[in-house]
Amino acid sequence: MAAKKTNTPHQLGPRGVGYRIKVLSLLLGRVLQQSLQPYDLTPFHWLVLNCLWREDGLAVSVIGDKLQQVGGTMTGVLDRMEERGLIFRERDQADRRVWRTYLTAKGKELGKTLPPIVSQNREKLFAGIPQTDYECFNDVLEKLIENANSMASKA
Repeated sequence: MAAKKTNTPHQLGPRGVGYRIKVLSLLLGRVLQQSLQPYDLTPFHWLVLNCLWREDGLAVSVIGDKLQQVGGTMTGVLDRMEERGLIFRERDQADRRVWRTYLTAKGKELGKTLPPIVSQNREKLFAGIPQTDYECFNDVLEKLIENANSMASKA
């Protein structure tokens, strides 16, 4: 006889929400990596490019804050993106301590190429899921992130 599934949010182990979110994140990361591989990009490069497509010229620290990353990790990622000709960095004219990050022509061009590819992945991911369920799921995730941030800041 198969074990009965329960929908309690307090379940631990492989049926727990944290574990399942981690599995989903790993799977989505793998799919995104496969989609970006022909462009020699990583999922983290995708995230940085998204920030810059929305607002070019962001300070390195602002990108790190938006992506909740620490400085060392951010610097290495930006170094590799600069080596690939996707971005360039310049000192801020008003505050020489600040480095601003700008897209190159190649980085801007990827803003036309990559979003449709990722959108196709998203459509496949959410196939058969009603929009209202997606919105509810997203709201629940936001609340879980908010709660986890609150817990982490108190630790």
